[in-house]
Amino acid sequence: MTNMNKANRTCCDVDIRVLKTLAPYLFFEDANVTTFGFTADETYATSKGAKKIAFSNPMDGTMTIEAQVKPFKLYALLSDGVIETSAVVAERKTISCTTAGELTLPEGVKAGSVFVYEEGDFGGKAVKGAVESNKFATTDLLTGKAYEVGYLIAKESGVQKISFNNKKNPLDYYITMKTVEKDESGVITPYVITGYKCKPKKALDLSFSSSGDAATVKIEFACLEDRDGNVADMVEYMEAEA
Repeated sequence: MTNMNKANRTCCDVDIRVLKTLAPYLFFEDANVTTFGFTADETYATSKGAKKIAFSNPMDGTMTIEAQVKPFKLYALLSDGVIETSAVVAERKTISCTTAGELTLPEGVKAGSVFVYEEGDFGGKAVKGAVESNKFATTDLLTGKAYEVGYLIAKESGVQKISFNNKKNPLDYYITMKTVEKDESGVITPYVITGYKCKPKKALDLSFSSSGDAATVKIEFACLEDRDGNVADMVEYMEAEA
């Protein structure tokens, strides 16, 4: 076996599979930063106060993914991996009165969530009225006049939803991070890191700004020991892929 010096300057492509079934969950190749590392604290036997013998405690490993360009499915790693196709969202809409005494509301508006205001006074003094079916009715509404309406509406198509709550917990995943290295002769060879049982840490911190860098999401995984005692492998290819 020949030892060859190599260097890396390429972010990893990440293959994420559900550990229980090994079914592919997401192949992600748009990360800006991917990391892997581990620590294992030492416990020492001492003699007259001096450290003489060291014992390594079980290792604590982590993988991370940082990305600015990402699919919505990446966020579902922090829940139970499920993406729903319906959601309830808050909306504000300007609606014109075409029939005296009533406003026609969008389909799916939730009962008890409708509030109507004079145009330009949203959140101010509400116009009193009653909602029946998809109509808001009161004698105070004038034909040809526009009103600002706030409501909650159920979307049954055209949306995706990930729920974060204390009932939904991240699954365990089998993760492979693949990158390439270049040796001193200019030959590029694959380099692979495998995490056998990776648990996403249930933490998310998003910041949205109109200036500076685009929003970044960072997901961190704890690398655990699987049933066979595996935690992680590092694999270096000796030759370039065909």
